[in-house]
Amino acid sequence: MLSSRLISAVLLASGTLIGATAPPSAAKSAKSTHNTAPAGGVPASMSLQDRVAQLIIVRSYGDYLSSRSAEYRALVHWIRDLHVGGFIVANRVKRGVVINAQPFEMASFTNRMQGLAKTPLLVAADFEHGASMRVAGTAKFPYFMAYGAAHDLNAVRQLGEATAREARTLGITWIFAPVADVNNNPDNPIINTRSYGEDPRAVADGVAAFIDGTRANPEYTVLTTAKHFPGHGDTGEDSHLQLAKLDQPRDRIEQVELTPFRRAIEDGVDAVMTAHMAVPAFEPDEKPATVSRNILTGLLRDELKFRGMIVTDALDMQGVTALYGQGDLAVRAIEAGADVLLMPSDPEACIKAVVAAVKSGRISRKRLDESVARVLAAKRRVGLYRRHKVDLDAITDGLDEEKSASLAQTAADEAITLVKDDGHLFPSPNAATACLVVLTEGQFTTRGQDLISEARRIEPKIRVAMANATMPEPVLTALANDLNSCSTVYAAAFVAVAAYRGNVQLAEPLTNFLNAVIHNHPPVALISMGNPYLLSAFPNVAAYAAAFSTVSTSEIAVARAILGEIPIQGKMPVSIPGYAKIGDGMAVAARSKPNSNPAE
Repeated sequence: MLSSRLISAVLLASGTLIGATAPPSAAKSAKSTHNTAPAGGVPASMSLQDRVAQLIIVRSYGDYLSSRSAEYRALVHWIRDLHVGGFIVANRVKRGVVINAQPFEMASFTNRMQGLAKTPLLVAADFEHGASMRVAGTAKFPYFMAYGAAHDLNAVRQLGEATAREARTLGITWIFAPVADVNNNPDNPIINTRSYGEDPRAVADGVAAFIDGTRANPEYTVLTTAKHFPGHGDTGEDSHLQLAKLDQPRDRIEQVELTPFRRAIEDGVDAVMTAHMAVPAFEPDEKPATVSRNILTGLLRDELKFRGMIVTDALDMQGVTALYGQGDLAVRAIEAGADVLLMPSDPEACIKAVVAAVKSGRISRKRLDESVARVLAAKRRVGLYRRHKVDLDAITDGLDEEKSASLAQTAADEAITLVKDDGHLFPSPNAATACLVVLTEGQFTTRGQDLISEARRIEPKIRVAMANATMPEPVLTALANDLNSCSTVYAAAFVAVAAYRGNVQLAEPLTNFLNAVIHNHPPVALISMGNPYLLSAFPNVAAYAAAFSTVSTSEIAVARAILGEIPIQGKMPVSIPGYAKIGDGMAVAARSKPNSNPAE
């Protein structure tokens, strides 16, 4: 049953509140206070502070909080009183567990915030692999690199189309995707499977296909974003933790990193997101691209001729907060050429600092209005002045989970890539005596559950085990010894990029455990559920496959590949130095089903 708070939220969002009296401030804000859509440019009636505030996108989590909570009051203040330009829906994390927003609750919350806004809000979300990245109950599309392995651009277009439909159904108008980074550094701790791959031309094709897909249905128009400019794929640092650095000559960057961005611009991408990283080839001072005029104006605006919105990466990341205070950072970013300031930790300080910079002449009115005009034009482009609230009755049909789930599963199936199979372990020669062990980083996780369930559905006799990095060493040792009786061990390792993690390596306790299993008698097939470069850390495995994704559809695909229910046909979208080249991948036919009709 719906909680009374959520029922009230839904009623309020639809314009009806039964049995309650709104407080004066809420009653006032419920009226139509939105500015009339300007034909172009910036309304003369918009104050300087409101103009600056339109450039701010604040953080939210999409869940309907108590109106008495400090977090809710802060968000209301930013939207109702400061008149910020919008908000981004992020994941809430509790005790190390990522909590996604619920669709109806999020849509209702979005409606409530739109009702408080003087000017319609841009509502953003990353949605790099569909709405499931932030919202529960939506189709689990695999990560972008899985599409690179599948080599299916039509599937990428379908991802873009489904993502746009899901986004607009939930009230999201701005998608911070596709990822245009070329992941050519195996040690990259933050891009990895978020990238389409290592070949810049292939990445460019994937980026363009995603953008094209988002435009397939005019009913679900969204803004798209190519990120992270000028290319975060060849860095060894997580910019959430420190300033990253792209230390390559200009010619190499022009030929590799900039190729997907050029394609995105040619394809009419709406926005480009900056990277918090130094690029000495373009900025000798080695300050972050986010605050570099040479990079944002000189390279992106003047050389690449980009005319859309430039949005910073999150301004609460340590890649920039370690160098600048929030107000100073905001001023420097706009001076450099940024139009939108994303997720500042102190929005009010940013607004005050930019207003002061304009009044002092440090930032000209003309420069400010260029950015404000781009933001307002984007709002017009997605129809926010015509309709800014979500139709709650249309959510179930708009999400269309059954159709999207089928597309997601097909993409995950096509992505499975077999790099090595010395013992002919795919498909399993004797699944009834084999063992499946799932390796996860944390204790409280659902990862691996769908993999185990699907494997047991296909072969009820397969033995399964779970190992996580928090287990005491004696427990892991005992488990490794128990696996000696298995004819084959299939080890599925969940290692995915995550903000503030700092690396994409298997945790040391699990590394020791897996090495012990490898050195024991049974042949081991290692399946990477995330980071595709794990083979370099475990070169002695008998077989190695990659799924390029940790979502449930990828888990199901791996179980089916191990047990021969689907063919294996993926090709490596990245190279593993010393072990695999781009395009490598062994083709394995699905196992014939008993009593199957050959004509089928």
